[in-house]
Amino acid sequence: MKRAILLVFSLFSLLLVQCGTSSQFENFVTAKKDKLMEGNKELRFVSYNIPNLLYIEDYFPFKASSPWRLPTGFEIRDALKAIKMSGGNVARTYTLSVRRKGESKNIIRYVEGPGKFNEKAFRALDKVLQIANEEGIRLIIPFVDNWWWWGGRAEYAAFRGKTSDEFWTDPQLISDFEKTINFVLNRKNTYTGVLYKNDKAVLGWETGNELEAPFPWQNTIAAYVKSIDQNHLVLEGTHAQVLTEQEVDNPNFDVLSTHYYSPIGKAVPDILKNRALTEGKKPYFVGEFGYRDFNDTKTIVDTAVDNGLAGIMIWSMRFHARSGGFYQHGEGFGVGSYRFPGFSSGNMYHEKEVVDFMRNSAYKINGEQEPPMPLPGAPALLNIKDVYDISWQGSTGASYYSIQRKTGGQDNWQAIADSVSDADVVFRPLFEDTTAELGKSYYYRVIANNVSGSSAPSNEAGPVEVTYKKFVDEMKDSTKIIQMSGNLQFLNYQDVFKAKEDNSRLKGEKDAYIIYEIPKSIDSIKVEVFLTSSQCGLDFFASDSLSSLKPLAAKIETYPPYKNFYGFYTPAIYTCDEFPPDSRYLKIKFNDVAQLSRIEIIYSKIEKPDPDIVSVQ
Repeated sequence: MKRAILLVFSLFSLLLVQCGTSSQFENFVTAKKDKLMEGNKELRFVSYNIPNLLYIEDYFPFKASSPWRLPTGFEIRDALKAIKMSGGNVARTYTLSVRRKGESKNIIRYVEGPGKFNEKAFRALDKVLQIANEEGIRLIIPFVDNWWWWGGRAEYAAFRGKTSDEFWTDPQLISDFEKTINFVLNRKNTYTGVLYKNDKAVLGWETGNELEAPFPWQNTIAAYVKSIDQNHLVLEGTHAQVLTEQEVDNPNFDVLSTHYYSPIGKAVPDILKNRALTEGKKPYFVGEFGYRDFNDTKTIVDTAVDNGLAGIMIWSMRFHARSGGFYQHGEGFGVGSYRFPGFSSGNMYHEKEVVDFMRNSAYKINGEQEPPMPLPGAPALLNIKDVYDISWQGSTGASYYSIQRKTGGQDNWQAIADSVSDADVVFRPLFEDTTAELGKSYYYRVIANNVSGSSAPSNEAGPVEVTYKKFVDEMKDSTKIIQMSGNLQFLNYQDVFKAKEDNSRLKGEKDAYIIYEIPKSIDSIKVEVFLTSSQCGLDFFASDSLSSLKPLAAKIETYPPYKNFYGFYTPAIYTCDEFPPDSRYLKIKFNDVAQLSRIEIIYSKIEKPDPDIVSVQ
């Protein structure tokens, strides 16, 4: 009886899991000669790579030591909804991260060692597949990276004390890698109850990313994948730009692709040569490409659309972050960080033009008219403790936001800003209410907008009491500085990756200085700076006049990054809350090369009585 009850309970639990699974897919994707097929319908795509979808490499709050983190459900859904709104039906992820020897154990990786896997990481992939089914986006998932960015073949080899080139030939290393493949294909999704090898959201498994692998290794791995998973296509993850007949004729490779960052005059002939080689035999698509010149982008996409390729995917899309704004990743003046639906902060690399063109082409490749943009959903306003620090989780497809405010006891919302972007700053407040009055309390809400209209309002946040005024300088230019001297340079995309994607900094060299004038007496300062040498970079002075500036005893705290290969600068925060009487002038002097990131100066602070002190009369 107990066994019968347990069996019924287990079946009921399984039924609940499967009934809770919502998928838009009826069929696995198949290959028919040179076409990808969804049932009886051809599948073609113009879309994006989403390298952060499984594993985020761009977590750059000022104090964070590690750039790595796992995505949340909100972030995953935002990314895949952006693909859907952009007309895409396929996206390509990056590879499974691999533990690097000697790195901090606080860094989470998918593969911890031979046959050893991180459950928390794979639950993130579970969530990706669940949402991909719900949003109707097919995924191409490569297994391993050729490169070292977040662990690949060299790290697998290092587990056994061997070299990266031995990864292609050593039986033990091949066996270790096959353990990863076996684990992935036979994993049961904790959210849907579906085995990965039975999940229709997967278009196909790619042997790896840009692998410089000998053909026998590629063939062995592809055959191994097929021995476990007969539902999905297998893609060869080669780094070659020109295919061979050997690859086209091999039955273990169902789909072929190539990547292009070469000059457009070489890329287009190579693509056409590959198309001729695969025509009538095997589906072929461009798996990655990226060009600074907008005309080059148009040329390569039009080549794919007009010549019958299965598809093309640009590098790359970055999505909204849970704490507000977008993840960003500077690669050659911003190329590599397209954010949907495109923003003026990306004008340097034609972001808006590229995103609009990609959307039009996504419908064109399937013979469809481009529809109007969907309305954005309501944003989610985050908790507000300071009127100078207002942020929200962005709405997919929103171009800008309206900020509304009211005081307690009022019903009427007042618009205080109408065109606020969430794509200008990274891991910073998205909005500062500089018009808030001292001593008052406010409620806030946000509305998302795009070319099609406005969303419903966000949730409300408040009441937020204004107990001080704050002067903030994000170091975009010199407009807030009253004096400056010495070798100073405002930076945006120069070394932006080393500086936590901060695209507005002021670099100063020894003895350079800047001076601020504040309306009222200064109460405290907080100065964020990137130290580019081993020395402390700043000295501070203040007074009630420029002629009597006195040195300040500022405190410094540094937040060194974990051991890495990227050359990240060391973030440091200087603070001070003791000033000469009536200090309205602040001088910041560079005593070594450093980069100012953000200045916060609090003044006119309302002192509240300490509740722990009992007055005696």
